[in-house]
Amino acid sequence: MTTSHAVVVGGGIAGLAAARTLARDGVRVTVLEGSPRIGGKLHVSEIAGVPVDEGAESMLARRPEGLDLVRGLGRAADLVNPGTASSAILSRGALRRLPSGQVMGVPSDLRALAAAGVLSPAGLARVPLDLVLPETPRGGDVSVAAYIGARVGREVVDRLVEPLLGGVYAGRAELLSFEATLPAVAAAARGQRSLISAVQGIRKAAPADAGPVFATLPDGLGTLPHLVAADITAAGGTVRTGATVRELRRREDGWRLTVGPTRDPEYLDADAVVVAVPAAPASRLLEPDVPAAARELAAIEYASMAIVTLAYRTTAFPRLPKGSGYLVPAVESDPGRGGRGVKAVTFSSVKWPHLRDRDPGVIAVRCSIGRLGEERTLQRPDEELAASAMAELAATCGVTELPVESRVTRWGGGLPQYNVGHADRVARVRAAVAGTPGLAVAGAAYDGLGIPACIASARAAATRVLDHLRSREGVEHGRSGGQAEGTRTQ
Repeated sequence: MTTSHAVVVGGGIAGLAAARTLARDGVRVTVLEGSPRIGGKLHVSEIAGVPVDEGAESMLARRPEGLDLVRGLGRAADLVNPGTASSAILSRGALRRLPSGQVMGVPSDLRALAAAGVLSPAGLARVPLDLVLPETPRGGDVSVAAYIGARVGREVVDRLVEPLLGGVYAGRAELLSFEATLPAVAAAARGQRSLISAVQGIRKAAPADAGPVFATLPDGLGTLPHLVAADITAAGGTVRTGATVRELRRREDGWRLTVGPTRDPEYLDADAVVVAVPAAPASRLLEPDVPAAARELAAIEYASMAIVTLAYRTTAFPRLPKGSGYLVPAVESDPGRGGRGVKAVTFSSVKWPHLRDRDPGVIAVRCSIGRLGEERTLQRPDEELAASAMAELAATCGVTELPVESRVTRWGGGLPQYNVGHADRVARVRAAVAGTPGLAVAGAAYDGLGIPACIASARAAATRVLDHLRSREGVEHGRSGGQAEGTRTQ
């Protein structure tokens, strides 16, 4: 299909993965990324001489798509796993280990939950009522807080579930969809009256030795987009940055994209298009020809956040952290309640031993700040955000020295919110797009924010485009064959 031309709008991991699939199938591919660099929320840079990711730092190793991509790039031997899987949660004034047996904060082992000390005595006493309460009606989709709170109590939501989900969505449990954000738990709960019993079933069904949960690359996960882009180029594709697509319009024989500034537009024609940008720009591009999809995409809300990376000398810590980091529930960190605004801390040099090997005298720490609705917190200057992160480490780890270097990375509108009804909304988007030949969508706004989920959506989009191009080639071949046959018979 070298005569076919597909354009991928968006140079994040979803767009690049879709383009790679198309290019390796013989399609001439052009990737158009509006910003000065590729990778989206995958970006790495050095701090104190150590490469530390500024966005996502790892991918789920228990889903195949991300690992398969790395293997396809010939880099499987480079993958590294965390040196420790232990993590903690700041609850009721102290760092406490996450209780064993939980699935995204939903407990299955009541003894382990009690031993962890995360909940108050009253909150702990509420949890086992789930085992005797009548079934909680669900009907359609419900919020995480509504269902889990009804089963095991609000304190489990506030101090376990929401902090874990906050690391993924930076959202609020009252708004997030139970079905979309916790699909495995939601599915298991439909077959059980008790939520605890449902989670126990999930735990029993899990392999005894499933291997490491996460994986990354030695120089940071931010190197992955560049490896994919190089593979696209090697297959004959083109990857462009600083190429903002301002308009996408359907034509009789395909699509026309308007690229660049209004004063000097460039027009690019394509046989098929994959739109792999966030929901708001995707909505603007689809509005003229797929208004039903555009309306649904426009309704997807996004949260902003910032990551403060601090590099300390090892001597700054009275004792070196043993775990990979800790989470801070909103009820502990909300600035309006006297907290410091930090929602998660990762001891990168402890979690990833290969980073410690780069410089044993330095410990890199990432502090995540900001949840949905905390725009005022994120509007503070970089210096204030860094000071909040330093205060957090002083309070929990006894760090009194200043870092040797700091870095603030802001991700404005970076995290799509899978609010109640999200799955139905996505289904409506896809139904509208399905009626438009040669068009597909991909990215974090649809079926998951993690890298494997984004790659899965990219492959599905690429498959849709390939099916369209093959079908079109077949029709054109049939027409030319018919014309030739007609010529011979005359």
